[in-house]
Amino acid sequence: MKIRSADVIVTSPGRNFVTLRITTDDGLTGLGDATLNGRELAVASYLRDHVAPLLIERDATRIEDTWQYLYRGAYWRRGPVTMAAVAAVDTALWDIKAKAAGMPLYQLLGGASRIGALAYGHASGRDLPELMDSVRAHLAQGYRAIRIQTGIPGLDSVYGVAASSAAAGDRYDYEPARRSADTRALPVEETWDTRAYLRHVPTVFEAVRAEFGPELPLLHDGHHRMTPIQAARLGKALEPYDLFWLEDATPGEDQAALRLIRQHTTTPLAIGEVFNSVYDYTTLLSERLIDYVRSAVTHTGGVTALRKLLDHAAVYGIRSGLHGPTDISPVGMAAALHLDLAVHNFGIQEFMQHSARTLEVFRTSYTFTDGLLHPSDTPGLGVELDDEAAAAFPYEPAYLPVNRLQDGTVHDW
Repeated sequence: MKIRSADVIVTSPGRNFVTLRITTDDGLTGLGDATLNGRELAVASYLRDHVAPLLIERDATRIEDTWQYLYRGAYWRRGPVTMAAVAAVDTALWDIKAKAAGMPLYQLLGGASRIGALAYGHASGRDLPELMDSVRAHLAQGYRAIRIQTGIPGLDSVYGVAASSAAAGDRYDYEPARRSADTRALPVEETWDTRAYLRHVPTVFEAVRAEFGPELPLLHDGHHRMTPIQAARLGKALEPYDLFWLEDATPGEDQAALRLIRQHTTTPLAIGEVFNSVYDYTTLLSERLIDYVRSAVTHTGGVTALRKLLDHAAVYGIRSGLHGPTDISPVGMAAALHLDLAVHNFGIQEFMQHSARTLEVFRTSYTFTDGLLHPSDTPGLGVELDDEAAAAFPYEPAYLPVNRLQDGTVHDW
């Protein structure tokens, strides 16, 4: 079974997505997600100009060999652009192999280890009443675990507090950003105050626990904005509220920073959505400095690489918590769900529901019932792309925001 074509589709049904479609000489097609939020065209070019020509006439069944060929053969390894491109090829080939076998992908990964994957949703509000309403709305949708993000008094805009468009799975209302005088799209710049954040967040969790009780799993994302000692302080302050995890407390580049946090708090820790290889995790896993792996299939080399990473994490009793916001396309989400169902050390799955426009382009078969996700028993990934619908939504330049401290210093967003 030879690869006949490898086509890159860029579409923007509410936000930008990059999809690779591989077609074999016997007519099977496979999809891979190559979306890298704010840098989408870099991956599209990498695939179209450098990777696709290498794939033609290759044996589509040789997934491991192709992965190694693209990773080692390029010499310039790792990095989000490279690994998103490798992931797209890998995922598309798994889609083809499972379709050829007439099975859902999870069956080729060893079969189901559970009946469904526990999902968590994103509740947020500019103030406590708005947050409480958001939690109730998520519970009404069937979520059994909920991430809590809230506005900070004195700050106009804060990461994780969704505008109505973002809550519906479209780009945030500050994307495609502000326009410069020459009409270029530029990132919105937000203002940040860590001390105000550290004072406010524990009071939010105190109020949420008082309202919704001790049983509801609650999560929180620090989004890389704290120093190690600040993160340690927050983790300790949140211990009375029994968080499922504190995510991305410090910038992920410094693995050793987690040692200090771990010394000072028993709040479970999750990190990894900006990681793109197992090498980003080696210290974190071997020293048991985290409790959950937060990578995405889309950004970590695909199904092949992420399965190996999760098996490595399992040796240390560390579980999965795969990245699943709406800038992961439904193709990437489906791939994550097949892994969720198959791996033994599953923990939880992030699930931010895509917009109706996105689901016009990507026809999905996965389900969300009673708080659990299932990838379906459709052969392959269970997602198809509608070319006509995709063409109706051309690419739009868009960026995530940039963060500055109150004195103007650029800070992690």
